[in-house]
Amino acid sequence: MLVLLAGIFVVHIATVIMLFVSTIANVWMVGSSNAGTISTGLWLLCNKTCTQLPVSSRDEASLKAVQAFMILSIIFSVVALVLFIIQLFTLEKGKRFYMTGAVMLVCWMCILIAVSIYTSRFTGTVVYSTNPHHGYCFILAWICFCFSFIIGILYLVLRKK
Repeated sequence: MLVLLAGIFVVHIATVIMLFVSTIANVWMVGSSNAGTISTGLWLLCNKTCTQLPVSSRDEASLKAVQAFMILSIIFSVVALVLFIIQLFTLEKGKRFYMTGAVMLVCWMCILIAVSIYTSRFTGTVVYSTNPHHGYCFILAWICFCFSFIIGILYLVLRKK
């Protein structure tokens, strides 16, 4: 049981770190140009230097929603981690980690909304570039989506022994 708890804890910490990286780094979409590789993220457009991400007024609300939901997912993931640690030491024997699981599933839902909006609105569009493809931050966000769902379900069914 201790090994299972430690494993879930390690995967949860890895998920929080990957969420931070995928939100902060600017490699959601990558494309090629004459000047080299161009990457865009949630915040900046980077070539050799980074500049403000040019977004049309039509897509600005979508980008703000993606940014907000990714930040919310980080917050809920950290709150779930703190709740898990608190419940680990205060929860009675035989009880389940319902609160931790519920908060982690809210994190999962925030990631789903953010990545779905980004996929539908911004996939295949990198300004001033050709041959756009997804970057590692986009892939990390989907990995975090899977991990947060698995962790949330495990917390719901896990009993403290």
